[in-house]
Amino acid sequence: QVQLVESGGGLVQAGGSLRLSCAASGRTFSNYAMGWFRQAPGKERAVVATINWSGDSTYYADSVKGRFTISRDNGERTVHLQMNSLRPEDTAVYYCGARYTSAVVTDPAAMNYWGKGTLVTVSS
Repeated sequence: QVQLVESGGGLVQAGGSLRLSCAASGRTFSNYAMGWFRQAPGKERAVVATINWSGDSTYYADSVKGRFTISRDNGERTVHLQMNSLRPEDTAVYYCGARYTSAVVTDPAAMNYWGKGTLVTVSS
């Protein structure tokens, strides 16, 4: 089992920044690919950014490329999402997910574990 706890969400004005964090406990963190996904009201959960187990390969959704950066610290068992130039359409609940694999994972259905999410609200 892997337990994931997200933090760092909140209310921010358009153009602002937030840094989300996901703290993991349980099994060996470095064996897991990690990712950030988001779900807006009335929409399905969608990938935002993901990172492989060693941190040397990443994936970004087109809508966040150049604005968001995913990183991980295997020693601290954490994964972060730095979000800059936020837009109202970034408003959603952001979830941290984990899958036992070395590869980058982009499909939410493939994740084995989820946190409870953190709400990000971007006002115009």
